[in-house]
Amino acid sequence: MKRRIVLAAMILITPLAACGSKNKRPRTADLAASRTTTIGINSYLWRAALDTVGFMPLVQTDSNGGVIVTDWYANPNVAGERMKLTITILDQDLRADALRVAASRQVQQSGAWIDVPVQAATVQKLEDIILTKARDLRRNAIAG
Repeated sequence: MKRRIVLAAMILITPLAACGSKNKRPRTADLAASRTTTIGINSYLWRAALDTVGFMPLVQTDSNGGVIVTDWYANPNVAGERMKLTITILDQDLRADALRVAASRQVQQSGAWIDVPVQAATVQKLEDIILTKARDLRRNAIAG
């Protein structure tokens, strides 16, 4: 009986011995991992998305849910047109399919705003810009 108790204690304690580590400092690559969980979603995608749409007025930002919603923005160089964006970060990994951009566009006709289609290339370009910035942020974190 005593032997079983000692054996059971050794079985329970042995895995815990592997939890300790002599080197407690994380490596730089660990700090800049493509998966970050401190805010619930990938922080590089989050930061890059905010940087990309920072010129637009923000209506909602939820870092835990990974949602950024802008208010209508009218480019001063394009009269009678405005855009609104919703950016959703879907995953904790830095991947292309972890990002979704939805855009709405309106033009002014006879004093009223009318919904018009957004070119697919516009949404794709925004996603590419955000992904490129996120990868640059990660690369800089590893190098720095």
